[in-house]
Amino acid sequence: MTKMIMHGCNGRMGHVIVDLVKEDADIQVVAGVDAFGENTYDFPVFKSLSECNVEADVIVDFSNASAVEGLLDYAVAGNVPVVLCSTGLSEEQLSKVKEASSKVAVLRSANMSVGVNALLKVLKEVAPLFAEAGFDIEIVEKHHNQKLDAPSGTAIALADAINDAFDEKYEYTYDRSQRREKRRPKEIGISAVRGGTIVGDHDVIFAGLDEVVTLSHRAYSRAIFGKGAIQAAKFLAGKNPGMYDMADVLA
Repeated sequence: MTKMIMHGCNGRMGHVIVDLVKEDADIQVVAGVDAFGENTYDFPVFKSLSECNVEADVIVDFSNASAVEGLLDYAVAGNVPVVLCSTGLSEEQLSKVKEASSKVAVLRSANMSVGVNALLKVLKEVAPLFAEAGFDIEIVEKHHNQKLDAPSGTAIALADAINDAFDEKYEYTYDRSQRREKRRPKEIGISAVRGGTIVGDHDVIFAGLDEVVTLSHRAYSRAIFGKGAIQAAKFLAGKNPGMYDMADVLA
């Protein structure tokens, strides 16, 4: 039985994951952490990790970027592996994530769904074929109107997967409103849409001469992210220090 702390237990994803864990005999939420401190669960909820005195095998984080540094400090101090799902991290925070991974197991993924991670793998294979044929590359992501960061971490991960196949030769363009010039060949355009209750849509567009190929992922429920996070938590518990991702879980 894997014992798990849910960091951000009162958020949307926190509720989803707690409900999914109830149906899984191999994992148990033993404590929750949330700044609001409200508790409607059958496990203790703390306002911060510094107050948490419950032992666990792994932490699953779906909070926000502002809480990441305290999370990493706690994970390192207690040698508790952490599945880090918060997005919108700064470069400084990403450096701290890397530093922490030298002391404790950290699994970081911009998107926990199996489908998105399969798409990341496919993009590395097909992007060079389209680029050699002169196709332009654009990414359009859509999310609900409550999402704070833009573009999404998943959109950046999709762009990074493509760019990795080209030895980082492409640059990312987030806004063309301030320039009057033709599209540069070596750029990946990334656009964000915010509205309604869209869970998460991502389109990778390869636009060539007289033809367009679009690879898409649609999330119809947050449960797909929760299932992936739980799978990652069971994988990460007991692992040696290092940086892991969903590709390791799905291997």
